Amino acid sequence: MQTLVESADLIRKGQLKAVQRVRDSLDAIERMNGAVNAFVMLDAEGAMQAAEEIDRKVAAGEDPGLLAGVPIGVKDMEACKGFPMTQGSWFLRDAAPEKEDSRHVARLRAAGAVIVGTTACSEFGMDSATTSKLWGTTRNPWNLDTTPGGSSGGSSAAVAAGMVPLATGTDAGGSIREPAAFTGIIGLKPSHGRIPKMNGFANWSVHGALVRTAADAARHLDVAGGPHDGDRQSLPAFPGSFEHSIETLDVAGLRAVWTPDYGYAPVEPEVIEIAREAASRLTRAARLEVREVPFHPVNIYRHFGAIMGSNLEADFVRDGILPDGFDMLSAPVQSLLSKIRARKDEIDVKQSWEQVYLLERQVADLFTQTDLLLSPATSCAPYGASELVPRVVDGRDASETGAEPFGMLANACWNPSISIPAGFTSAGLPVGLQVTARRHRDDVLLRLARIAELVSPWPFPDGRI
Repeated sequence: MQTLVESADLIRKGQLKAVQRVRDSLDAIERMNGAVNAFVMLDAEGAMQAAEEIDRKVAAGEDPGLLAGVPIGVKDMEACKGFPMTQGSWFLRDAAPEKEDSRHVARLRAAGAVIVGTTACSEFGMDSATTSKLWGTTRNPWNLDTTPGGSSGGSSAAVAAGMVPLATGTDAGGSIREPAAFTGIIGLKPSHGRIPKMNGFANWSVHGALVRTAADAARHLDVAGGPHDGDRQSLPAFPGSFEHSIETLDVAGLRAVWTPDYGYAPVEPEVIEIAREAASRLTRAARLEVREVPFHPVNIYRHFGAIMGSNLEADFVRDGILPDGFDMLSAPVQSLLSKIRARKDEIDVKQSWEQVYLLERQVADLFTQTDLLLSPATSCAPYGASELVPRVVDGRDASETGAEPFGMLANACWNPSISIPAGFTSAGLPVGLQVTARRHRDDVLLRLARIAELVSPWPFPDGRI
């Protein structure tokens, strides 16, 4: 499958028709989506009309933009004009089509991207897999019995399968990086504020994308990043081009710390070994300075749940989901709600925030001693497509760590963090290497992803489904 950069550049030069590129994408979706269930809604007619407009601009000598004619998917938790946003919930099955794009989607569309449809997500983004009563179960192209991750699982599956070269994601605690790791692609959680959001202040969640190559990730960020007066958290424009920096940025001598488990998380030994080998390849190729710095941060898994879930039941009552709709919630949301109810007397949101602030201080101290934090992206290989998050990993209790115990740190502390393909288990399932950098150094992570793919190019499951 042509990459995003390859497709856009050929279309801009008039060497490839946008209508052909979009048709190829729609054909791939028709061929594979029945097995994978990555896309939940399509607009083939609208996509072809948008592609025709791109071709008209090229014929007239106009430049349609850096994403000219590239077919993309939009996660069903992000406003996309003309598509209902169901957030994977049966309760939003009759949602009206959105009247405007999110700022993220608007920038992609303005750069010439062609939106072919929306991709599946876990209900309200509350799971590490992607399955819901409304849309069913989304499956991993590498092994259809396993999950492509969550909550951006439809996007990761669509890109890994070759249906589209880019699909958007959101990440509040690992929801871009874990799906990327589980499907063997790249998932960057940008610095907080790099891509402007709508609708007020956001402590945890950011917009991003799932792609196959570092160049695609960099071009996406060149298009999507930059300040917006409507988002007071948005960062100033990056001085230069992310796409240019992946080939030119000098990262030699940057300090790197490896941790297999953050000091608290059960992790499958095979996952650790694959990620460790990938980290070693990367540190050698990038000429990083490896440092032995003990890092045992506070585990905020329970506190993240307390903060995010403290008003969950009240919100569901307000929205008419409860008290009568419990049985129509997906199993992961039922499980979360039941856990919150059982711990209601224990939840102290103020104390949980104090633990988050403690983590922020610990991470700030770490980055006085290093520039990069390397770890496995997940605690386990992809698990069953319809299963709940594993509560036991490597024979140990994982009820307070889950499948993505290393994701929340970057969201809590607003650092950029990326999952890069690391290798495959003996069962042929992808494993990811997570690299977290200092705040605002997205360029460093993209450069490292580029070095990693040059040193050890990764395959894709094209034609396997």
